[in-house]
Amino acid sequence: MPAPRPEHTLVPRPAKVSSRPGSFTLDPDTGIRAYPGAEGAADLLRTLLSPATGLPLAPSATGRIVLALDPQLGGLGEEGYGLTVGPDTVLLRAARPAGLLCGVQTIRQLLPAEVLSGPARRDGPWTLPCVEISDVPAHAWRGTMLDVARHFQPVSYLRRYVDLMALHKLNTLHLHLTDDQGWRMPVAAYPRLTGIGGHRTQSMSGPPGGAPETYDGIPHSGAYTRQELRDLVRYAAARGVRVVPEIEMPGHARAALAAHPELGNDPSRRLGVWTRWGVCDNVFGVHEEVFDFCRTVLEEVMDVFPSPYIHIGGEECPTIEWENSPAARERAAAEGLPDARALHGWFMGRVGSFLVERGRRPVGWAETGTELPLDFTVMTWRDPAHARAAARRGHQVIATHHRATYLDYPQTADPAEPASQPGPPVDLRTVHGRRPLTDGWDPAEAARLLGTQAQLWTEYASTPERIEYLTFPRLCALADRAWSGGGRDWHGFLARLGGHTARLDALGVPYRPLNPRPLTAASPGTAPSA
Repeated sequence: MPAPRPEHTLVPRPAKVSSRPGSFTLDPDTGIRAYPGAEGAADLLRTLLSPATGLPLAPSATGRIVLALDPQLGGLGEEGYGLTVGPDTVLLRAARPAGLLCGVQTIRQLLPAEVLSGPARRDGPWTLPCVEISDVPAHAWRGTMLDVARHFQPVSYLRRYVDLMALHKLNTLHLHLTDDQGWRMPVAAYPRLTGIGGHRTQSMSGPPGGAPETYDGIPHSGAYTRQELRDLVRYAAARGVRVVPEIEMPGHARAALAAHPELGNDPSRRLGVWTRWGVCDNVFGVHEEVFDFCRTVLEEVMDVFPSPYIHIGGEECPTIEWENSPAARERAAAEGLPDARALHGWFMGRVGSFLVERGRRPVGWAETGTELPLDFTVMTWRDPAHARAAARRGHQVIATHHRATYLDYPQTADPAEPASQPGPPVDLRTVHGRRPLTDGWDPAEAARLLGTQAQLWTEYASTPERIEYLTFPRLCALADRAWSGGGRDWHGFLARLGGHTARLDALGVPYRPLNPRPLTAASPGTAPSA
């Protein structure tokens, strides 16, 4: 059976594809003609293709690869594009620069998979099939959350992760920078946050034998510099990816409290960075020094990250310390709250208002979909119904249901799967979805759904290899759902994914094999080979 044409293996699926006879061949004389506003996309195309092809793809006023912005194509929106490949010319058009960047990734996928391998691996020919594509995403927010708090990853790996996202037209990297087990965000005003909070030492406080779902006990360190993060933001933006930072509060704050016990509910108590997984009872206090701290930290975060969205966590916040604290109970009474448990919403509201005053949009994890102030964009993760409840209330919503988007759960029930989050598998079919995200919603509600994203919490993913094994091919399924709307083309997706794995192979991604044969047990700290 002949191999499918490249346009029949594109991930995510384009809105419209029409195959044409013939092909376009890149050669040493092939130039890129970039009209005003398209220079960034032309630079990216050259950066991505030249190393593998060995071709200069130089700027040229008569270049046969043409990139152009056309405001008349307003129906393509922010990220849509039109691509026409003929025997003599490649024409990529869009209304906005982001659309050209998406089209660049389609051109990459249309070329032989070896073009993704880096330095030249073959002499060619480098051909594109003649095709006409008109493509517009179903959802504006298509992302993935990577937890670098529990297991730090160097910025060099984050750049690779951005490249893998961009290939799949995912446009939002949600970077989880702080948690109980580590603080990775540099804050000049509080150097101990990374100096102390960035180091997790071996602890003897866990249960004997260390239940793997609750106990770590492995020393671990890491933090970024401001320059590293700024460079990452620029690198991602050049590929059409925005970086949304997350600073957890008022819970998941143990690393911050280890560095600054004065921010806790018992300032006399000295805590270490947490070495266990799960939910820690230690949370920020509610005295004014805490809010001064939050404002200072977020000012520095906003200085590094230009994203209009700033995530401030908010989930899994035990209130036991507030309930047992006379100062917290007094604060609740002074603010007219019914009890200390209500301090959570009040805390999030105060910090959220600060971000709004600075022209940013606060984002939070929603436990029910309806408990955060209305100026929050909410990520609903506990129940699919919460997304609609939040939209009905008036929130912007990102659907992040844990049983469909959390990639730290195992991919199958195979006992040889590497260690992962305890719980039933989240398989490829579930991630791709059985119906559209807004199925059954009314139009006003559906208009408030920004999109969806995958989550990879890294309790069980300490290395890039493990991260990518857990991520792929499930992230391909989420990308397909987020771009095309999902729930309608499962068998078509599987067929396209079968060809797309050649691209993952060329990139060296250690993905979970697609066939159902049992895995062989992996050595500790590595993923099974693909």
